[in-house]
Amino acid sequence: MARAYLPALAACALLAAQSPRTFTNPLLPSGADPFLTWRDGFYYYTATGGRRIVLRKARSIADLAGAESREIWRAPESGPYSRDVWAPELHYLRGKWYVYFAADAGTNASHRVWVLENSSADPLSGEWTLKGKAADPTDRWAIDATVFESAGRLFMIWSGWEGETNVAQNLYIAELSDPWTVKSARVRISAPEYPWEKVGDLKPRRDPDENPGRNTLDPPHVDVNEGPAALVRNGRVFVTYSASGCWTDSYALGMLTAEQSSNLLDAASWHKSPLPVFWQSPAAGAYGTGHNSFFQSPDGREDWILYHANPDPAQGCGGRRSPRAQRFTWNPDGTPEFGRPAKVGVPVAVPSGEQ
Repeated sequence: MARAYLPALAACALLAAQSPRTFTNPLLPSGADPFLTWRDGFYYYTATGGRRIVLRKARSIADLAGAESREIWRAPESGPYSRDVWAPELHYLRGKWYVYFAADAGTNASHRVWVLENSSADPLSGEWTLKGKAADPTDRWAIDATVFESAGRLFMIWSGWEGETNVAQNLYIAELSDPWTVKSARVRISAPEYPWEKVGDLKPRRDPDENPGRNTLDPPHVDVNEGPAALVRNGRVFVTYSASGCWTDSYALGMLTAEQSSNLLDAASWHKSPLPVFWQSPAAGAYGTGHNSFFQSPDGREDWILYHANPDPAQGCGGRRSPRAQRFTWNPDGTPEFGRPAKVGVPVAVPSGEQ
């Protein structure tokens, strides 16, 4: 009688082998300002984590929760980068690994961008050394740095103040001479101007699933552009950024666009989308969606967005924010189409080409 079950068992095994592997959002219980990259068969993940920076390494995005991890840096007890370590980003540039992060000396006004370097092929191995502060000549308040390469040149974009006080958080760009040295003057490429970039309270919108750029509510102003992420495709540079207070449900993604052939250090080269491109969805269990990064599938055929969101309203900027990932597509005009936040707990096929 046992033999009668063999064909059925074989068929089940074949079906299981052919079934695509899936994951569900959120990827981890918590993790604000998430960053993910793929290289040489592995995903590498990091996020804001108190006074230390931790990397996770996994072959599948579905395995991040149980992935190998290593604390690569811990803030000293005192000094200019001893407190408020925010938004680390991991980049492989010119044969080495670099981590960009913001930290201060215990007061927000002292926040600046700092850079770590590792020459090992595996960022969880080898030694990480602090290269120093990445600052333009003004050396003003700065957080959320991201780096990208275009036409062989390195650029850094970050969120900063125009002066010595917090009137507004703007986005600035500068060219780098190497991964940790700013060689040009900074140029402001975005300042909060639309109502959806200036939401400062927790007042719910009339219909959060509708594009908040079309909402007529006039909440108190908090002028914030932060968390830039660069996407170089189709001859253009797209920079998403987070707008409004991170403590509000209305935290959303805006987008800037420039032609790759243009002068990226000229503010006139950058054009802002008048409406947000990604925002909260109560139906999906995603509030305060923002501070994203981008990555490609292992086979390079798919583009993905990683972002954080709260599962319920009015949860602010705390530990309830968790990382979520989803694939996005491209419009006929060559611009990215991010869609709407993926629902929590719904199976999503892993990126194509995973081993």
